[in-house]
Amino acid sequence: MKKIVSLFSLAAVLVFISAQASQLWAQAPKSAYTPQEYIDKVLKKDSNYLNAIAAIKAVDKNGKVVAEWNSNLPVLTASTLKTITCGMALAYLGEDYKFSTWLKHSGTVKDGVLYGDLWIVGGGDPTLGSEDGMAYPIDSIFGVWTSAMKELGIRKVEGNVIVDDRYLDREVIPSSWEWGNIGYDYGSAPSGLPFHQDIQNVRIIPGKKEGEKPQIKVLYPQIPGFTYINALTTGPAKSGDWSEYNCSDLARVGKFSGSVPVDRDTIRSTISNKYSYLSCGAAFRDFAVSQGIIISGSDILPVEDVQDAELTEISTVYSPELWKITAQTLLVSDNFYAETLFKQLGKQMFGDGSYRAAKRAAKKILDSLGVNTVGYTQDDGSGLSRENYLSPNFFCNFYSAMAKQPCFQKFVEGMPYPGVGTFRTVLTDKKKFNQDIAAGVHAKSGSLSCVKTYAGYVYAGPKHGLIKFAILVNNYSCPTREIQKHLEGFMYSLASAD
Repeated sequence: MKKIVSLFSLAAVLVFISAQASQLWAQAPKSAYTPQEYIDKVLKKDSNYLNAIAAIKAVDKNGKVVAEWNSNLPVLTASTLKTITCGMALAYLGEDYKFSTWLKHSGTVKDGVLYGDLWIVGGGDPTLGSEDGMAYPIDSIFGVWTSAMKELGIRKVEGNVIVDDRYLDREVIPSSWEWGNIGYDYGSAPSGLPFHQDIQNVRIIPGKKEGEKPQIKVLYPQIPGFTYINALTTGPAKSGDWSEYNCSDLARVGKFSGSVPVDRDTIRSTISNKYSYLSCGAAFRDFAVSQGIIISGSDILPVEDVQDAELTEISTVYSPELWKITAQTLLVSDNFYAETLFKQLGKQMFGDGSYRAAKRAAKKILDSLGVNTVGYTQDDGSGLSRENYLSPNFFCNFYSAMAKQPCFQKFVEGMPYPGVGTFRTVLTDKKKFNQDIAAGVHAKSGSLSCVKTYAGYVYAGPKHGLIKFAILVNNYSCPTREIQKHLEGFMYSLASAD
């Protein structure tokens, strides 16, 4: 259904292709300003923008500059960087690329017994165990594995489950991420053997009285041998949820701190899982046992705790096609997917699953696309880092190059548009914006503290056609809503351009 909706929307916004649609577009009420006028007469007159750093550029189908302001200035991008990561992945790996995960065994099989260990060998599939609609249900994946085991005659395992995550370097976060980010779901970095998007579902139950210790219930998935420190307290009524969670990959320990209000029954949260490979092993062991397979070993062992062995493949499972993953990444602004795609570039190009290799690969891909890297510094895949500095000029050059690629349709289809995904409240005010005009915007939003950005494509009138644009605002001191309202107005002026 998501695919059908996306295709329908894309067809609806290609207003310059259909004569009838073009006529409707021409009759719809437009912005009172041209895009450059909007910059000069609205943005530059607003004190909130004068006290901030604003960098903007928009280029039409002919390469003509439609509007610009500090267009060569590299600034923080926030999540608009995901469009660069996803675009590079589609262009280099191909829209139908799939990740793999393997179930293997060591030892020998005799009389229904595996005298050896089960090995789950990761290939970096970020959708493994994900609850996203485009991902394959984990029970079906585990079902494929257990069926393959039974076909080989394996009914009992005289060994343990080994989890091998060496496909990607085990880097808990990019070095430039802040410590305060890494405990939350959006702070989960890639894994060679991911599971459930490397997050855990948690329920916090406040105490019955102020000052009492709340209960913490980790719902799914579990991490074998993990310890949770509960330093939470129950705060006054209406005091809000001020709970925090911190963890790392240095030890199997996580700490909850802060307070939760006494008048809340339950607080549901998702936290980062730095040991997803162990969770995958434990979840599969439980599933296999439920299917009648006996596993004698009680341990889920990380690959560094065992010696390498000669392995026999039992079964291989694959992720959905890459274009579905990039579409989901852009639609909901998924950091974990974006980081995994970024690292995959380095792995596929150099055989090195590190951030260092990912940065090298990105430069080579941009060179192959003919994109000048002046004004381009990328430190991660998602935009969470505050060391990503890109100029609007770079964005427009990249988007122009992508428009020439065979994967372009999948790329632009995956971007949010008014009313959908991260644009669910953007350009949807019918009193301000004609929805037929606003539907021409397919773009990605981004937000960090004092950073608000939009970048992508706009289908305008016949004269300008496909407009590539980036709007990057940094260091403002007003509420973000004051910045956003004019950015929406500027995007509407692009969609109105003729």
